[in-house]
Parts: sequence; structure tokens; C-alpha cells
Amino acid sequence: MSMMKAGALALMIPLALAAPALAQQGPGEGRGMGPQMIFSEMDLDGDGAITLEEMQEAREGRFARADADGDGILTREELLAGAMTRAEAGVDRLLERADSDGDGALSAAELEEMADGRRQAGMERMFGRMDADGDGSITEAELDEAMTRFQERRGGGHGERRGHGFWRG
Repeated sequence: MSMMKAGALALMIPLALAAPALAQQGPGEGRGMGPQMIFSEMDLDGDGAITLEEMQEAREGRFARADADGDGILTREELLAGAMTRAEAGVDRLLERADSDGDGALSAAELEEMADGRRQAGMERMFGRMDADGDGSITEAELDEAMTRFQERRGGGHGERRGHGFWRG
């Protein structure tokens, strides 16, 4: 394996491992992650509203923080330093969430446990959206309505539908 490929893998592996934790974050967790954190970073005067000027100033501030030598350009090294800082923070969040035994490392079982938790949470969210009347069960009418909404969001919903989308013709 070439040194370039090894270097690329060294950068990509922490990012790939951090992706599930980043996707699972709630609002305000981690720098720049989640809509609340983005909002608070742009609401520079803290008045609960973002102006166009605040948006522009926040963007300029991010650039200035990345421009370590202050020369007005981002070099490869500055870009890599920023990427590594974000990757390190993502890995730290991943370890915080998934390292159930606290040994500072992740086993396959710990990663699987985290993935199972995400799948369960996703299934619960989907069920909640489909259970329109909140009675803890999904009727055929609720399922049909959910499938119609799903197809409309995906640009489908044209013409007659039969059954429940792709699993029943």
C-alpha cells in the first residue's frame, strides 16, 4: 500500500467511525453540530434572531479561526488542521457514546450495541409518525397514509397505488 493511500486511510477511518455518533447527536452537542448550535453561533448579539449581517460575520469568523497565520488564505496545512480537529472531536464523541466499558477503545460489540440503539430509535420514530392517532398500533389506513406521504416526499405518488408500495403489488 502506498504512503498516500495509508495516509488517506488514516484520516478516513476516524471519520468513518465518528459518523454514527455525529449522526446521533442532538441539538447543541458538539461544535457546529445540530441546528441549535448553528443558530447560537450565528445569533451573534443573542437576541434570538439571525440577521443577514450576523450570518456573514459568523462565516467570516469561521474563516478567521481556520486561518491560523492570519494571511487571508487557507493553506493545505490549515485545512488539514481544521479537519483533524473536527475528526478528533468526532472520535471523542464516539468514544463517549459507545465505549461502555470506559477503556478508551471500541470493541465490535460496543459498535454493534450503538448501531442497535440507533436502529431501535429510528424504528420508534418511524412507528410514532405512522401511528397517527397515538394509540400504540398502526391500522391499515394509517399505513396507507404514511406510505402516501413517503411517496410524495420522494417525488412519487403519481397515478394509482395498490397495496403498500414496494412490498405489495
